[in-house]
Amino acid sequence: MSHLFSLEGRRVLVTGGTRGLGRAISLQFARAGAEVLANYVRDIKAAESLSRDAEAEGLPIRTIRADLSTAKGMESLVAAVIAEPSPLSCLVHCAATGVHRPFEQLTLRHWDWTLGLNVRALFELVQRLLPHFRAGASILGISSEGAMRAIPQYTLVGTSKGALEAMLRHLAVELAPRGIRVNTLAPGSILTDVWTVLPDSEKRLAEAAQRSALKRLCTLDEVAQAAQFLCSDAASGIVGQTLVVDGGATIAG
Repeated sequence: MSHLFSLEGRRVLVTGGTRGLGRAISLQFARAGAEVLANYVRDIKAAESLSRDAEAEGLPIRTIRADLSTAKGMESLVAAVIAEPSPLSCLVHCAATGVHRPFEQLTLRHWDWTLGLNVRALFELVQRLLPHFRAGASILGISSEGAMRAIPQYTLVGTSKGALEAMLRHLAVELAPRGIRVNTLAPGSILTDVWTVLPDSEKRLAEAAQRSALKRLCTLDEVAQAAQFLCSDAASGIVGQTLVVDGGATIAG
């Protein structure tokens, strides 16, 4: 592996880092040499599974349970991160939630819940951890195709991802003088357990694969590798951008 893509000696926080794409990113970064703190909330089995796999490979991954939608959870995660003297090299915000219903069935409680974790949590994390980032650090937000495309029963998640992308662009400009790069990674349709709660999931995944120029879905590993690139020295000149990893679906569909 080229040293430009290495994450050796770096300390990384991945929110939502024990399942799906977050898990893939945690493993990818640890294999590239990073010390990974993988945050999770409810799924203890997924966290234990990640810990077992990390131990089997000798990877430095530590799981931290904290609900970032609550003040107590935010406090405990920040305390765990700053308890160690080494600075933070990267923050990847993969944690996300959402309510998948037709518009007329959505409530303001659903709005607050979705925007609270998907956008507000990152806003607060960055504010509170800002003094603990090292020069040359990266912040990476995970968006989705719903930020740009209207997807059935995806109104709240799509809105939150659009807001996330806008916030990250502003942070990119404000934090660049401090030596912190901020970018967005926007995967297309990838096979995760999120799809189990969406209507007509099998049909929609098949359609997404057909829209792709590759005629297939991108894999979790492909998206995780793109995340590694954006947080590595190889991307030192990339600031405030959104990298789409969808096999060409955006341009071919």
